[in-house]
Amino acid sequence: MYVLDMSESVTLSVSQARQQLAELIDRVRAEHTPVYLARRGRRVAAVIDADDLDAILELAEDMADIRAAEVARAEMRATGKTPIHWEQVKADLGLT
Repeated sequence: MYVLDMSESVTLSVSQARQQLAELIDRVRAEHTPVYLARRGRRVAAVIDADDLDAILELAEDMADIRAAEVARAEMRATGKTPIHWEQVKADLGLT
């Protein structure tokens, strides 16, 4: 897992990136720092190492699961309900 240092981020115009695409890809793979692409001075995209993107997406999915669990726990506290054991869920669904 890599930690991205956003203070070292680089922004290139789309036309600059097009001219330097191979070097740009090598840079983001080696440095694990995204390069932002700008059109008319506004950032519109980023080039990022594929493995770094996979790690970010995995973390985002984990965070979504954590937030959903927090919501479920808050609902259980508010309603006074208790969790259903996994074995009971499987039995209710006919999976045992």
